[in-house]
Amino acid sequence: MTRSKAVIQVSEIVEPMSLIDLCRISGCSAEWILELIDEGILEPVDEDHPGARFDSSSITIIRRVQRLQGDLRINLPGIAVVLSLVDENARLKRRLHQFEDTLPVVIRMPANDR
Repeated sequence: MTRSKAVIQVSEIVEPMSLIDLCRISGCSAEWILELIDEGILEPVDEDHPGARFDSSSITIIRRVQRLQGDLRINLPGIAVVLSLVDENARLKRRLHQFEDTLPVVIRMPANDR
């Protein structure tokens, strides 16, 4: 008998998930997810709640980590640095776009050479 894997869209997940749910959805072991937490790659959303709870962005992060490990063979500390730099780059791009939006537009007319 063949088991089928249900495809769950990340956008469909609204409530925080337990560690068990995150393992089931991502196909990862709890030990590996705990390593991601130890490296600061993944963060539970509700630390006051008994047991770790994760939001849907955790699935996206796990997929990125899996791609970096599989494609580039980067270890977890290296992935933490890469993801931090990617986030910083995105933040700086947003700030640059905000800055560009506030600059006055200057229209230069061609010089009249007579």
